[in-house]
Amino acid sequence: MAARTKARKRAVDVLYEADLRGADPVELLRERISDVSPPVPDHAVRLVEGVAANNPRIDELIDRHARGWSLERLPDVDRAILRMAVYELLWAEDVPDAVVIDEAVELARALSTDDSPAYVNGVLGAILDAEVPTSS
Repeated sequence: MAARTKARKRAVDVLYEADLRGADPVELLRERISDVSPPVPDHAVRLVEGVAANNPRIDELIDRHARGWSLERLPDVDRAILRMAVYELLWAEDVPDAVVIDEAVELARALSTDDSPAYVNGVLGAILDAEVPTSS
């Protein structure tokens, strides 16, 4: 498994746990970093901190583009995957959009329901179409 793939999985784990516990994701991240084992990859730190810093905008975008579902009704793990991926799509300029979406879909396939990969793909595609300018 590639390093960034592992980092994304770790970021989703932290975001998911923080959401379930009603905890601050950055504080939970600090706890995980202090645990030392397994180590928290730098990219996971970047993702969790980025989601926390941009959470209101990220949640607004997910809520707007999650057709048929409110943010609160989404499966918890899907919400964590979408938050991480939206941050990476909009604020991580060193990662191609197609890679972000593919990785998020694969995480949904591995961690969530049978319907989640297609749903995550659709929400992220809609956000990408609406929020990321195309170069002409």
